[in-house]
Amino acid sequence: MRVAIVCDWLVVYAGAERVLEQILKIYPDADLFCLVDFLPEEQRAFIMNKSTQTSFIQHLPCAKKKYRSYLPLMPLAIEQLDVSPYDLVISSSHAVAKGVLTGPDQLHISYVHSPIRYAWDLQHQYLQEANLTRGIKGWMAKVILHYMRLWDYRTANGVDHFIANSKFIARRIKKVYGRDAAVVYPPVDIEAYELCEKKEDFYLTASRMVPYKKVKLIVEAFNGMPDKKLLVIGDGPEYGKIKEIAKGNITLMGYQPFAVLKEKMQKAKAFVFAAEEDFGITPVEAQACGTPVIAYGKGGALETICGQECEEQTGIFFYTQEKDAIVDAVSCFENSVAKFLPRFCRKNAERFSIEVFIENMKTYINGKISRS
Repeated sequence: MRVAIVCDWLVVYAGAERVLEQILKIYPDADLFCLVDFLPEEQRAFIMNKSTQTSFIQHLPCAKKKYRSYLPLMPLAIEQLDVSPYDLVISSSHAVAKGVLTGPDQLHISYVHSPIRYAWDLQHQYLQEANLTRGIKGWMAKVILHYMRLWDYRTANGVDHFIANSKFIARRIKKVYGRDAAVVYPPVDIEAYELCEKKEDFYLTASRMVPYKKVKLIVEAFNGMPDKKLLVIGDGPEYGKIKEIAKGNITLMGYQPFAVLKEKMQKAKAFVFAAEEDFGITPVEAQACGTPVIAYGKGGALETICGQECEEQTGIFFYTQEKDAIVDAVSCFENSVAKFLPRFCRKNAERFSIEVFIENMKTYINGKISRS
């Protein structure tokens, strides 16, 4: 059986690329397709140093740095990738990869990280953050996103079976495409993190400093708790603003190598997470270290963290993205800190291991192949 794997683009090694890496381990002889491939040589090991078949966007001006600017051309570009010789097509999609064209005798299974976020329910947030709510550019953006929605809905019919990376995304797929989706949680490298039973007296958050990650909100909350120490790991566009408001009990460490991040995750009293994520890998990584999580109770966090209703509790939720809600959650955590045993956190994190992902994907795909 000939297998083609299609992804949106290859420019960094991040969450979607971790999923791609493990799918390639299941099908090491598969051919790989994407819109653009600008992976440097030193990062190509996770795709087994494969050559890729790319779209015409690869050769457009400034595509290496501004490939996202070619969003209006991406539906056309993905449709030009020829996967007709293949029996099984697996797309890993958070933008347009699921729109690759397949025929009636081909089996197309799409692992969806999310329907195009900025075209559907997060459109208004995206336009505000991009300063595209008014003017000619704003209207052009709205028209483009309108047509992206029409194309995205239509091409859902070309997918035989959907896999979602969480129940949250399965609900979004149902809402947007009217299709059911199986859930296979993304792989987290649990073995890269060791359980640490001994905790120190500080809280940790780690993230790229962009608006939707809500790092600024966490810092504002801890500004109001001067007796509680917060470490912040990460950099990004909001770093300067956050540094300006951070008080003496907050330490901004900037970007840190993995060894430092892991050590702080292991020793932190709790990991604080205020973003609404489709899945959210860092809370799982924290739990792999034996560290409980104080998290915004929406999105994937509700599936990866065991809350107050669980016998083996691994975290506490707050339900509004407001600093007072975080303050209350931290207070609740401190009043019941004895409940959060490191071994509970580690046990919960192991549900999302690489081995579990590979086994679940193999079982699902082989089941669909046998019925096709």
